[in-house]
Amino acid sequence: MTSGNSSDNRSDTLPGGFSFRVEASSGLARAGTLETPHGPVTTPVFMPVGTQATVKGVAREQILSIGTEILLSNTYHLHLRPGEAAVAHFGGLHAFMGIDLPILTDSGGFQVFSLWMGKRAADGKPLAKVTEDGVEFRSHLDGSKRFFTPEESIRIQADLGADVIMAFDECAPGNSDKPYARAAMERTHRWAVRSLEENVRQNARRRSEWLHEQALFPIAQGVVYPDLRVESVRFVADLPSVGMAIGGLSVGETKEEMLDVLDAIAPHLPKEKPRYLMGVGTPEDLVEGIYRGIDMFDCVLPTRLGRHEVAMSSFGNVKVSNERYALEKRGIPMLPEFETHVSKTYSLGYLRHLLKAEELLGGQLLSLHNLEYLIKLAKAARHAVVEDEYEAFRKRFWEAYSSAAPW
Repeated sequence: MTSGNSSDNRSDTLPGGFSFRVEASSGLARAGTLETPHGPVTTPVFMPVGTQATVKGVAREQILSIGTEILLSNTYHLHLRPGEAAVAHFGGLHAFMGIDLPILTDSGGFQVFSLWMGKRAADGKPLAKVTEDGVEFRSHLDGSKRFFTPEESIRIQADLGADVIMAFDECAPGNSDKPYARAAMERTHRWAVRSLEENVRQNARRRSEWLHEQALFPIAQGVVYPDLRVESVRFVADLPSVGMAIGGLSVGETKEEMLDVLDAIAPHLPKEKPRYLMGVGTPEDLVEGIYRGIDMFDCVLPTRLGRHEVAMSSFGNVKVSNERYALEKRGIPMLPEFETHVSKTYSLGYLRHLLKAEELLGGQLLSLHNLEYLIKLAKAARHAVVEDEYEAFRKRFWEAYSSAAPW
């Protein structure tokens, strides 16, 4: 099985059931298809995040109704609860969740570093310790000590049974100095090699048990230093993998710094592999990321904003609980092509009422709307790429997004 659309990329280490082909381009923006054991994923794509094997406040039937093509779940949280052995007992995440869509799991590395790095217990001891072998940390649920190595992360993900899994990496904070950024990047490279080797072993085991194989994406790091980012992308792009990811962005750096990094690495991204920008998912991030050649996005923001009374719209974010919407008969302001079931069905006045009455439905509807908007935005971007009109699409988006909402 190849990682791209060229037979020259064949490798015995690549898993079966996966391929990726680029079908159109418009500038650097691309339209492609990633084939997985649980079906195709057309790119660009936004992936809703089901951290604990559920997208917060959104039912399975709703996830399917809004055009979701692939979901993301979290290795760190599922390892702690219910545990990968319990998920494997049910037949993996697909059976556990009752959903037949492709699933991606992250490695747990971001959670380990974001939750615990730099923090100390009451006795002054660090809550996480990095060694060349892996990371020692404590469970946020019961304080028990845990140790993640690249191999352990891949073994856990093998038991979870996603289609696409991620290499274990060191996610350095966005304000890291360059010496630490380089050390973390180089450790990430070594861990990527170990992750891939374990992925080969786990795929052999899964084949012997008549289970589908898993495609591992290694992760490029380097904080906001363009030269480190280019070095990391080149290293990761050369590894024998179906796709690759760009990690360590949207972790405290400015929007301008993130775009500068994407501009720097764009010429060095592999043409034959899908490129996944991890943890990034505002409307403007999607439009600008796709413009720079990114294929896959995920973020918890759409459901988090929904739970905090905010709707994404074609004209920027709308604080639905604002008094000005109390008697508003119109729905969330959207351009016609991005209307969602929620924006077409419910008035802002009704949505505000639900929020003020503390009805759970209010946050659920805003979460569903935000997810559907991002999924539709990615699909519209794909259509613009196929028509070779992405620059015009981007211009139309910004003309609306930077203007005042019509109500």
